[in-house]
Amino acid sequence: MVFVKHVHHLPVMTMSLNLHLYVLFLVLFSATLSLSYEPRNHEVEALITIRSSLNDPHGVLNNWDEDSVDPCSWAMITCSPDNLVTGLGAPSQSLSGTLSGMIANLTNLRQVLLQNNNISGEIPPELGFLPNLQTLDLSNNRFSGHVPESLALLNGLQYLRLNNNSLSGAIPLSLAKVPQLAFLDLSYNNLSGPVPKFPARTFNVVGNPLICGSLSTEGCSGSATPVPLSFSLNSSSGKSNSKKLAIALGVSLSFASLILLAIGFLFWRRNKKKRQSIRNINDMQEEDLISLGNLRSFTFRELQVATDNFCSKNILGAGGFGNVYGGKLGDGTMV
Repeated sequence: MVFVKHVHHLPVMTMSLNLHLYVLFLVLFSATLSLSYEPRNHEVEALITIRSSLNDPHGVLNNWDEDSVDPCSWAMITCSPDNLVTGLGAPSQSLSGTLSGMIANLTNLRQVLLQNNNISGEIPPELGFLPNLQTLDLSNNRFSGHVPESLALLNGLQYLRLNNNSLSGAIPLSLAKVPQLAFLDLSYNNLSGPVPKFPARTFNVVGNPLICGSLSTEGCSGSATPVPLSFSLNSSSGKSNSKKLAIALGVSLSFASLILLAIGFLFWRRNKKKRQSIRNINDMQEEDLISLGNLRSFTFRELQVATDNFCSKNILGAGGFGNVYGGKLGDGTMV
């Protein structure tokens, strides 16, 4: 009886052992997979998504590899020393399609340069969530829709060009609050409404026929008369002061230059007279012979003639001031 009972339990024990081995194998396999798996770089994912939304006829983005550890070796990409993407620049590459909102995942971006392409659709509002963005150039494309209000969140933005697109609607008033904005170009779109008073030193809104309409709003550049290519709303007093300062500096420098020229001319003339008097001393004529007791004074010309132009045969000796000559004056007197 004991033998029979043992025989009946043997298959059950074998099945239980196999099940435990199978579970152990699954655990080990899962652990191996988890150890070998490396999550993809989020910047790589964002850029691959951006590329997939664009048409690239010249293949300038062909080396964007989704299996790359980081995108710093890719064309049109600039990285920091820490291998973080800081620049996306593909100007004049005939790119078309749309710009993906996944660009917001490139949080270290400082420059986005996509000008002179054929990119269409709306400007992604996600651009306003790039905290380090300083330069944004989307000019000369086919963007439509409104200027995103979110661009006003870019406190570090200094250079913004959205000109030569098909943007419409009003210019966001909040855009005037970007503190570091130095250059703004919204020209040649279909924008309408008043123009905010931008802090930008240079901004351009020409070529927007609907701006302000027929109303005369303060701080608005009307469409009836052409305006300069770039101008500043608060430049009148600054320009006036700059002109005054430039004129004052110009007059001062001119006056100082004239004084220096006059001094130089007088100095040159004085030296010239002195050299000329030394060279031509033999041509000078004395008015009279000066008598000092029994001493007589002779002109240099008289001495030159009397000594036969200071000929060496007339040397009598040497004194404390040089050679002593003997000579014969014009009246026959020997000296």
